Amino acid sequence: MKPTNILFAGFLFIVAGAYGQDVHYNYDRGTNFASYKTYQWVDLPGRVPDQLIDRDIERSIDEQLAQKGLTKVEKDADLYVGYQAVIDMEKGINLSAWATRGGPGEWGGWDSGTVTGQTSTIPVGMLLVDLFDPAKKQLIWRGDASKTLDLKKDPDKNYKNLQKAMTKLFKNYPPQAGK
Repeated sequence: MKPTNILFAGFLFIVAGAYGQDVHYNYDRGTNFASYKTYQWVDLPGRVPDQLIDRDIERSIDEQLAQKGLTKVEKDADLYVGYQAVIDMEKGINLSAWATRGGPGEWGGWDSGTVTGQTSTIPVGMLLVDLFDPAKKQLIWRGDASKTLDLKKDPDKNYKNLQKAMTKLFKNYPPQAGK
């Protein structure tokens, strides 16, 4: 498997737990979200190329939108839904420090210390979910979840974690006016 495919295959790990991932949302404050009843999927650049993971992401979002009272249709929807996946490589630093205890009678009790460091490259993934109003031709809601990736997790656990992340992401959809 190519390294890029491995990273995308590991994309689900951005949601390695409902606790700890960074989740944000924003919306058009002039939008009447109660008027939306149907949605359909649209392809956006940046979708996960792995078909199994792509379906898991869509399924998880479908579940959340259904719980919010929206019905999935194939055409003429009130809302268009799309997602994008972004994986970035960040530098991490791990520092260790220790000190040696001084001999008897030495003032302060500590003699010397050592600090060592190690750098690493950490994959960080972000999932962006966009809701568009086709009549207005504009974005009305965007949510994102980001998390460091762990490429060694069980796929069943990853799907459960994806569901938890989507629950957390869609907690504030539809947005409540005045909040």
